[in-house]
Amino acid sequence: MRRLITKAYEAKFSRCGHYRYALWRRWSAGSNLLFVMLNPSLADETVDDPTVRRCIGFARTWGFGSLSVANLFAFRTPHPSILKTHPQPVGRFNDRWLMELQQRADLVVAAWGNHGVHQGRAEKVRSLLKAPCILGLTKLGQPMHPLYAPGKTPWILWEDQQNRI
Repeated sequence: MRRLITKAYEAKFSRCGHYRYALWRRWSAGSNLLFVMLNPSLADETVDDPTVRRCIGFARTWGFGSLSVANLFAFRTPHPSILKTHPQPVGRFNDRWLMELQQRADLVVAAWGNHGVHQGRAEKVRSLLKAPCILGLTKLGQPMHPLYAPGKTPWILWEDQQNRI
């Protein structure tokens, strides 16, 4: 197993605290699941938000022992409308952390929803991901966000789903 998580709850923030580059949760010694979503909301090294709780649910259901979270944009806000007006929503080290987390993951799930097309990030990050899985696709062809997928949804290879369209 690839080691990155050393505590049950961890997060990596920018010095100013406006950007969260990585989030980890561990409950057992099993495999690591990486969710790549839109942007961080309120979750940190001590608190889970509804999205992180849903991702933990999927990870446990699928038999994983830990969860990592990365995002297209590292800027922290619960409102995509605010994200879209920020001059630098990606964050200086975001792609570096995204690649690090992907290297250490046993499975990667893309799950950023329709807002990921902002600044061309969905396309750029999709090109960085190796064999990503999804929960399903939105009507606009973007990977479904975990809060909009039923809790028993299985992961599927993104490539397989796109070939069915």
